[in-house]
Amino acid sequence: MPGESRLEEQVAVVTGSTRGIGLEIARVLAGAGAHVVINGSSSEESVRGAVAELPEGNRRHLGVLAAVDRWDQVQALAEACRARFDRCDILVNNAGFTRFIPHAALDELSEDIFDRTLSVNLKGAFFCIRAFAPLLRKHPPGLVVNIASIAATIALGSSVAYCASKAALVNMTKSLARALAPDIRVNSISPGLIDTELTRGWEEYRKRQIAQTPMGRLGIAGDIARCVLVLACDLKFATGQDIILDGGRILGKEGSSEP
Repeated sequence: MPGESRLEEQVAVVTGSTRGIGLEIARVLAGAGAHVVINGSSSEESVRGAVAELPEGNRRHLGVLAAVDRWDQVQALAEACRARFDRCDILVNNAGFTRFIPHAALDELSEDIFDRTLSVNLKGAFFCIRAFAPLLRKHPPGLVVNIASIAATIALGSSVAYCASKAALVNMTKSLARALAPDIRVNSISPGLIDTELTRGWEEYRKRQIAQTPMGRLGIAGDIARCVLVLACDLKFATGQDIILDGGRILGKEGSSEP
């Protein structure tokens, strides 16, 4: 593939990478020569299955079961990476959580759902950056990519808590880009709705998103994965940036009543 060996001997950790966007990011980085650490929180079987899908060659991939919002488990994830590779060049915070709750249905957004949404989407990313910072500093500049969402900007999405968590993630991206420079670059990517196994069950929602997107389609996981690769290989002066990849969804279509 284009970019083959551009990340030779580098190590990339991708959270929430047993399926969907995370798995595609892992595939693309492995295809560019990186050793990849797969992470998931559901089962050892899903982690092993994702590792088996990565291109190998002379690469030494690793799979680690860990919940990103559990500090002890994130520490174990970082230690597993240190023990195998003694470095981390790229950290992609992709793990996420959401529930579909209408924004006006305040009583349906329970404390448990609100807490878990922020815990995984925001605290989980912070925990991972905190745990991996020493490894990212070993071969500067290390790269962190936080997978956010256009929900951070337009305040429309699966729930109020989800939008808030992604807005906070973009804000934290900028804060940590400043705090960790010049040894670690921190950027975020804000996708629109992406065509994945998860979103294929959201038929009516998908139709509305496509109707309001100037490019006339949903994004695919490869769109996000290639953006991560470009940040790693080409945009080496970029830090503190939020890259919106939404086919123009944030603009809306002429005649649409929504942004």
